[in-house]
Amino acid sequence: MQTITPAELKKRLDQGEKLDIVDVREPEEVALGMIPGAVHIPLMEIPERLSEIPQNGETILVCRSGNRSSRAYEYLTAQGLKNLKNMTGGMLEWDKL
Repeated sequence: MQTITPAELKKRLDQGEKLDIVDVREPEEVALGMIPGAVHIPLMEIPERLSEIPQNGETILVCRSGNRSSRAYEYLTAQGLKNLKNMTGGMLEWDKL
């Protein structure tokens, strides 16, 4: 599993990189704040919203702690998607930056 730390992601965003970020948390979690530019697709909705996830280029998966996003990573990899990264530590670590 390829990973990215919150600090690495923040640095790339601060440098102006346009990144595909998918937040797989539940709506009540997302209401407390998201990474700018992230798309919200709750984990359980991924199978029916697969077409909304970029098929080309790097896609970064985010959740609260890194657990649900790792499950999304495994599912999407099984569906044939490549260039995925799981943000380690999730939003718990992001919020400390």
